[in-house]
Amino acid sequence: MTGLRLEALSHRDRLHAVDLTARPGETVGLIGPNGSGKTTLLRCVYGTLAPTSGRALLDGTDLTRLGPGERARRVATVPQDSAADIDLTVRELVALGRSPHKRFWEGDTADDLARADAALARVGLTALADRTCPTLSGGEHRRALLARALVQEPELLVLDEPTNHLDIRHRLDVLALVRTLGTTNLLALHDLNLAAAHCDRLYVLEAGRIVTGGTPAEVLTPELLAAVYGVEAEVVPHPRTGTPTVLYPPGPSVGRKTSSI
Repeated sequence: MTGLRLEALSHRDRLHAVDLTARPGETVGLIGPNGSGKTTLLRCVYGTLAPTSGRALLDGTDLTRLGPGERARRVATVPQDSAADIDLTVRELVALGRSPHKRFWEGDTADDLARADAALARVGLTALADRTCPTLSGGEHRRALLARALVQEPELLVLDEPTNHLDIRHRLDVLALVRTLGTTNLLALHDLNLAAAHCDRLYVLEAGRIVTGGTPAEVLTPELLAAVYGVEAEVVPHPRTGTPTVLYPPGPSVGRKTSSI
């Protein structure tokens, strides 16, 4: 199995010497306020941005040294801002995930389409396979992108806000599915309670720097929430699972950012 290690990863003024480890098969979450650098970090990992210094190592291999094809075979992503108006059916979109495994002139085979249908079933979109992408809702499009990533058969799955636009049932289903894939997973999430329930470990970003990292119970504390998010909140064990659960006060936030942790 394959693990990810970031060593002093930096990108201009957006990321500053980030060290991070996702062990083989782990699901690691990035949390932090808007503008903290989560998307920039993910883009440096999956290749749309080049780090200005530092390294991103997948099973010891520097990802920046891989060609686009090999990188796409090893790393799949569900980005936050992918276009939803591409003129393809949902099945055709998902089958694009097989492209890194073929020569560029090869069309979709029966096996490619069978893999696409299997992935659509896993994300609950079988009934929409023949719909065109522009007719999908935001949540349906997000699940189609996840299905496309599944058919790549990656070692590392990178997801930027994978629950965006999803209702609560599909948020839970998608994150539970990610945990069953056997891949190493790195994902950015805004919902702290979903992050606590579905991630093995969390890293907190603030202003492009890692503030702290550890298990959800180690990371999600009232002190952290006040320092990084400026929110006064309680953190209690979930009555069924024991995972930390953040309880926010009703009404406008009365918290105020304190000093960084």
